This record gives sequence, C-alpha cells and structure tokens, in this order.
Amino acid sequence: MLKQILADMYIDPELLAELSEEQKQILYFKMREEQVRRWKEREAKLEQNEATNRNHTKKKASKKSVNWQLGADQDVWVWIMGEHASDKSYDVICDEIIAERARNQAEKEAEERRKTQEEELSRLSEALTLQTQSDSVDKWRKSVESKKHARVEEARMAEEKRINEENEKKAMALKTQEKDNERLEERTQEIYMNWKEAQEVKQKLEKEDPEWQASLRKSKAADERRRSMAKQARDDYKRLSMQAIERGSVAEKMRSFGGEVKRPGLPPKPKVAGSGNCGIVRSDRRQGVRRMNSSSTRENIIKWFKEEQLPIWYKTGTGFAAWFHGIISRTDSEDLLKSHGAGSFLLRVSEKIQGYVLSYRSEEGYSHFLIDASGTSYSFLGVDQLQHGTLADLVEYHKNEPITSLGKEMLLYPVDQRSNPPDYSDLLE
Repeated sequence: MLKQILADMYIDPELLAELSEEQKQILYFKMREEQVRRWKEREAKLEQNEATNRNHTKKKASKKSVNWQLGADQDVWVWIMGEHASDKSYDVICDEIIAERARNQAEKEAEERRKTQEEELSRLSEALTLQTQSDSVDKWRKSVESKKHARVEEARMAEEKRINEENEKKAMALKTQEKDNERLEERTQEIYMNWKEAQEVKQKLEKEDPEWQASLRKSKAADERRRSMAKQARDDYKRLSMQAIERGSVAEKMRSFGGEVKRPGLPPKPKVAGSGNCGIVRSDRRQGVRRMNSSSTRENIIKWFKEEQLPIWYKTGTGFAAWFHGIISRTDSEDLLKSHGAGSFLLRVSEKIQGYVLSYRSEEGYSHFLIDASGTSYSFLGVDQLQHGTLADLVEYHKNEPITSLGKEMLLYPVDQRSNPPDYSDLLE
C-alpha cells in the first residue's frame, strides 16, 4: 500500500482520513524522501546526458546539486529563529528595524531639502556673476581712460573679490551642513519616537485583548506540537527500521502458514472451485491500494475478507482473538472503548478500505492507526520496515513496544465483543 502511494505520490482522501496524526507525519516524511530521491535520479540522468553531449559537441555542462547541512545528530540542520542563545529577541529586532527606517526617512527628507537649496544657490550665484562682470567692465573702462595700470588694478580687485566670495561660500556651506545634520538627527529621532510609540500602543492593546492572547497561546502550542510530532515521526521511523533489520524473521513466519487446524469461533473451511486446496495462499493477494465506489465499499470489503483474510485466519491455528471486531465505524469503536481505561484497544476491519484499523484509548483520548494488509504481512501504514506475519504477532509485539515514541501506546487491555451475535458475524455468512 505504501509503495503504491509513493509511486502515485497520491493518497485517497478516505484513506488519509483513517490515518492517525502520527501516521500522517510519517507518511509525509516518506513522501518527501521519495521526492528528493526522484530529484536526485533526474539530476543524475541530466548530468549523464550532458556528459554524452559534451563528447560530441564539446559544450560545457552545468552541474547542479543540493547538499543538506547536517547537525550533530547527523540529521538535517534546522535553525529556529529566537531559540539560540545568541539570537536577538523579537523586541530588539523590531527596535533596530524601526531605527533603520527612521534614519532612511530622515536622510531622504534631508536630500530633498539639499537639492532645493542647491538650486536656489545656483540661481543666486548666476545673478551675482553677471552683476560682478558688469561692474568689472565699467571700472576697467574708467581705469583705462584715467590710469596706465588699469589692468593690474582690475586683476587685483577681481582676485580679492573672488577670494572673498569663495570664503563666504565655504562659510555658508559649512553652516548649512551643520544645520542639515542637526535637522537630520532631530527628524530621525522624531520619526523613531513616533513609530516606537505607535508600536508600543499596538502591543499594549494586543496584550490587553484576551482573544488575541488566547489566539497567540493556541498558535504557539500548535507550532510546538507540529515540531514535536515531526521529530517523533522521524525518530519512530529510524527506530522501527533498525528493529526490522535486527528481527529479519518475516520470511520464516510466512512459511509457518501451512497446515490446516480446526478451531472454535470459525465456520467450516470453504472449498475453492477448481482447486485441490481449500485456502488461498498469502502470496496471491493483490498489491497496492484498492479504490472502490462508496456505494459498494462494504460489499467489496466483505468479499475481500472472505477471499483473502479468512483463509489466513484458518491457517494461523487460532480463532478470532478477543480484540478482533468486524466492520464497525470509528464512533462505534470509541463507544466500546469509553467504558475502559487507558491502554485499552481493539482491532477492527476498516469500513472504508480493504485493511484493518487499531483503535486505542489513552489518557488524552482516542487514537486510530491504519494497518496495511495489502502485502504479504501486516504493518502500520507509513512504517513498512517492521512487518508482522499475522495480526496476532503485531498485537503481541506492541504489548511491550510502544506504537509511537510520542504517544507511548502499549496494547494492554483488549476490548471484547459487547453484542450477540458478534459484530463480525456478517464476515462469516
């Protein structure tokens, strides 16, 4: 089932609804891994094609790669702003941003004011230059008529005047620059104080608003829970993968399916037309997710159970366990569990897909874990490494081993039938 989902990169909404929150996180983690694997495979093919083309066309190929930085735990390194000891607080960052914006605004206003002054000074300088030239010409003419050294005198007077004008301009420019700097600092401080005051008023109003406070607490709690669940999903995946490698006994359990044993709680073993054997071996089961019309879902599930699952129950050597239930809804399963304490559980045939669901009661409420029965073994959907030969093996294993690290779900107290006939009677008709 998991292979089919990863191959299609699609999960049916009804199947998704059957998954617990932990199983969803594990499934998302696996789908992301598959995306990265496909990307690497595609990039490798592109590089191979480019290398082939280079041999013929001698064109330079571009190399692309993505390398994730790893942390001390050899997992992808993630930085969450505000959690490191050297990170600045939110208030300090906001304060620096406001100060920077105020400075930029004041500099922009000073630049516009400077341009206006320069234009006015330019017009005044042109007018003074024309007047000076006119005065100089008149004096020169008079001097030529009356004195022999008019040129020398005119040059001296022009030089003195030029020096005086330059000194006046420098003094004026220095004074103007000082005033501009003072205005810039005053304006920067004014803008900063206005924005800072507005932000403080806004924060004060938000802190006094109980609805905003409640929303903030819920948002932080949800973020923390998502981070915790994602981390626990990765930890569960790695932990169960290592356990699957150590166990390595699925094949031996498959070989133990042979032999016919009569037991209470099951009807006589049916004959299969055209076959000398009266059971269906597990390897004949179809692979992948089975999608069905909602109008015939229950009929198809009953048919699937009779054809593929019932022969397996015959071959296991035991009848239906106390925790086994038929096709009942999530609400009905929670109704059965509510009169029992934490650690109670039951295993039911799913009403939406061809598989099983383990319903569990904890201190916090109820959890429902989808069990993949589409292959040659049983396992919780999302973690396909740890597989069990029978449902009884799965239940027995999780009596001592939690289903998830986050929930610590241990299967302690099986919940038996409450009705007569039992709720799985339609599976045996």
